[in-house]
Amino acid sequence: MPDTASTVGGLRHVEHVMGTVFTFDIRDEPTLAIHRALSQAVRHLHRVDAVFSTYRSDSHISRLDRGDIRLADCPPEVGEVLSLCARATHDSDGYFSIVPAGHLDPSGLVKGWAAETASHILLDAGARHTCVNGGGDIQLRGRPAAGAPWRIGIAHPLRPGELATVIAAHHDLAVATSGTAERGAHVLAPRDGTPVTTLASLTVVGPRLTMADAYATAAFARGEDARDWLESLPDHEALAILPDGRQWRTSGFHRHGS
Repeated sequence: MPDTASTVGGLRHVEHVMGTVFTFDIRDEPTLAIHRALSQAVRHLHRVDAVFSTYRSDSHISRLDRGDIRLADCPPEVGEVLSLCARATHDSDGYFSIVPAGHLDPSGLVKGWAAETASHILLDAGARHTCVNGGGDIQLRGRPAAGAPWRIGIAHPLRPGELATVIAAHHDLAVATSGTAERGAHVLAPRDGTPVTTLASLTVVGPRLTMADAYATAAFARGEDARDWLESLPDHEALAILPDGRQWRTSGFHRHGS
């Protein structure tokens, strides 16, 4: 497995997949079972790319969109992801959409789901203290060291090289950010398919990355109405940065400060 390094009492790995970089930071003693689980997690990410990539004409999601195959012809994880997308669409009053530009595209949830599932693979093998980072969307478990929380810097979308804040995870936590800094205005309003520019970035913190990722996309698409909706979500908090540099935070976000 390339780009893997053993450290004292830990294991780190970098994988280029799904059009981004996934990093694994495992702070448990790297047993044979954990090494095998890491290999399995990496294979899982490449499978997700093969099944769900909208940039690959031969992926199951592209073929399903074209009508070449039916849902019953797809691997079971397609049904699982589409069911989770339906939940996100319901929870967000339709602001999370898998057809924002008229084509089937569950990308707003898939990356978070892939990273969370990879984290579960490690957990099942006995890795209790891990950070799986999929292009800035992060699933955290345990602690990096005894008595110390994970500390996650949130990049400022308007000030390259600066942090907007640092999140301290004292327990299992997920962090997902949607914004314009890296990919431009790529989130589309489900009502008319136009790019959303009301916010520069929006970070959602919650227990599980799958829904945190989807909620970050949905909240970004809501724009000005995002704060009230996010306040209504149990177990989730958020930080938003506006194009003029102003910020707002949900009422419980301070609990995740460093």
